Amino acid sequence: MATTQDGDTILETEGLTKEFRGFVAVSDVALRVKRGTIHGLIGPNGAGKTTCFNLLTKFLPPTRGTIRYEGRDITGMKPAEVARLGLVRSFQISAVFPHLTVLENVRVALQRARGGSFDFWRSDSLLKSFDARAMELLEDVGLTAYARHNAGELPYGRKRALEIATTLALDPRMMLLDEPTAGMTHEDVGRIMALVQRVAKGRTVLLVEHNLTVVSGLCDTITVLTRGRVLAEGTYMEVSRNPEVKAAYLGTDPGISGGEGHG
Repeated sequence: MATTQDGDTILETEGLTKEFRGFVAVSDVALRVKRGTIHGLIGPNGAGKTTCFNLLTKFLPPTRGTIRYEGRDITGMKPAEVARLGLVRSFQISAVFPHLTVLENVRVALQRARGGSFDFWRSDSLLKSFDARAMELLEDVGLTAYARHNAGELPYGRKRALEIATTLALDPRMMLLDEPTAGMTHEDVGRIMALVQRVAKGRTVLLVEHNLTVVSGLCDTITVLTRGRVLAEGTYMEVSRNPEVKAAYLGTDPGISGGEGHG
């Protein structure tokens, strides 16, 4: 697991609420994410996890409440603006350019991070100036051997690793990962867990995750949502022993378990 670098809160919310035509999807959520930790956001199907995630990353505007990142109010900002501040998200569905090589995908992300646009017609020499850093990122995520492969030909788990590499290209201080192991084989899950642990060094990670084995193995702190509200927060051991959490996960077995859906 990541270790806390200091006691600072890097991301926090107060009264975070989102209503859709009278339906309250997220209600009065107070979230505190400590710098240098891996923080999990979990909950049963329909708990409001995805809505909360989209609020934090500015893909949805809140009905009310505030979001602060590094002490700065980002409630009214747009996704690109918060990304420039170092708060960068990945997506639940792999988002790569399938007809570009793995190396070219990372190169495009690096080009974008340095203020350029996606202009593939720039000179080869200029584009290749990004190659060294792109190869470093591919090594970080275990994709060096796939650098010249078309991204669309990669197995699903490797595509997710590529997506993390392109996220890392933006040099985030905080990464938000939306179900990074969704739909993966057991082998791929283990690989992505190791990858998240590796890339978490020196930064903060907030992840929404349905696989509770992943959550227990990665997260320093876990926030449990149900019906749009915070039900519990603490270490995995603490929340797994909470009777209300057990009840929320379809049954009262000694450990919370099961594949929650998207919420």
